[in-house]
Formats: sequence, C-alpha cells, structure tokens
Amino acid sequence: MNPTILIIEDESDLAAIIADYVSAAGYEASVLHDGNEALARVRRDPPDLVVLDLMLPGLDGVAICRAIRTFSDLPIIMLTARVAEIDRLLGLETGADDYVCKPFSPRELVARIKAILRRSRIDTGAQLVQVDAARRRVRVGSHALSLTRSEFDLFAAMASRPGTIFSRAQLLDIVSCSSLDSADRAIDTHIKNLRRKIAEVLPDTAVIHSVYGLGYRVET
Repeated sequence: MNPTILIIEDESDLAAIIADYVSAAGYEASVLHDGNEALARVRRDPPDLVVLDLMLPGLDGVAICRAIRTFSDLPIIMLTARVAEIDRLLGLETGADDYVCKPFSPRELVARIKAILRRSRIDTGAQLVQVDAARRRVRVGSHALSLTRSEFDLFAAMASRPGTIFSRAQLLDIVSCSSLDSADRAIDTHIKNLRRKIAEVLPDTAVIHSVYGLGYRVET
C-alpha cells in the first residue's frame, strides 16, 4: 500500500496542484480545507504524512500541529506565506518536521516529502523495514514485529536518523519514562531483543549496528 499524504490547505487550487504532484509521485493524496475537520481526520485515520498550511479556517496550523503532537509523531510539513514566519514558528517549537515558504515548487515539496518519509524507512534491499509512528508499529515486509513499548521507542528514534550514532545515555533518555533500569546493560538487552526479532523475518541482514565504545546506529 502506498503511503498516504493528507494535504490541509484552504486554497483549493493550490491544494489540487499539490495533490496532483503527490499522486504522480506514487502516494495516496487526500485534501481537507478546514482545521477542525482535519484534526478529527488525523485522530480517526492517521496518514503517513501531513502537509499543513499555517493559515486555515477553524484551527490554524500551529494549533493543529501542537494538537497532533499530543498523540502522534507522524511527519508534518508546514506551509507558510512568509519567510519571516518560519523563524517565529521555529521559536514556538510547534513540532513540525519541515517548513516550506510560499510560493514554492511542487516538485521541491514532493522531494521534501520523500526525504522525510525516507527517514522512517530503512531500505534493506530484499525487504523494507518500515516504522509507522502513528500506529506504533514496525513492519518488515508484510510482517509486523511484536515489540515492547521500550523496543519500539528505541528503534523508532534510531530509524528516524539513519546512520546517526546513539550513545547508551541518549537511548536511556528516550525510554526514561518506562520501567527500564537506568543502566547500560538494559539498553544492550533491548538492542539484542530487537536484533533477534528483526532477524526472525529478515535473516542475514544487519539493520542495527554496534559502534565500539560509542553506541548503536541503524543503517541500510
């Protein structure tokens, strides 16, 4: 199934153009024009990524983004009409993954969508390891892994930044609200369990790598 992109934009012509380019790129596109309706839709049926205009009837983009972040980590690209507005939005820490200033090239927006989705998908060659943040699932091909809360949190964090080395201290911070014992050995145990579960459906392919003396990273 192709990734779903929800476009929340009150300018009908612009929304239609974005939807056309998104569909041409192989994604499933849907459009909503009202902020309250859009938030209800995200809660009911989360997409894989949201393209969110700042100025909307009903709830504005900042309010929608903050509301989504209370229950989901799904990727959000926010659209704004002014470059200066991006600095203000960054200062507000709205939780968006990227910001695009109007007018923009639809091709550039699609490129950014691809880049953000790529961060949560690790192409292993034979199969795809996919992180679904909204549903808190990790899939290897057609198989959904049975992960504990801590295992999902650890893998999702590393998969969001492929190639980045995470120290044990950083990984402990990620799961600090769980029942983990705050010790390096606890992280090693969770990584071992993750590797075992991935290997059961994706043998002979290393996804989580150890970096001696530093920590762990997720790589293709």
